[in-house]
Amino acid sequence: MTDPVIADRSPIGVDVVAGRTYWWCTCGRSTRQPFCDGTHNPTQFKPLKYVAEQTGQVWFCACKHTATAPLCDGSHRGLAPEEE
Repeated sequence: MTDPVIADRSPIGVDVVAGRTYWWCTCGRSTRQPFCDGTHNPTQFKPLKYVAEQTGQVWFCACKHTATAPLCDGSHRGLAPEEE
């Protein structure tokens, strides 16, 4: 199993609407971060369904290493520095 691409090292704030479904990108390849655009094909990654419980801003993980997917848990702070 390969690791996901780190799309960003900061979470992405999104205004969500209660009851609406959002599909979070798990592979990191999507050009519509933090949401899936289908570019995970043909990898083993699949988008993750998220249904907003209430209307408001939530912070979606962009590093793809969160333990509370799809929301950020601060895991980006522990990632190795970017290679130059």
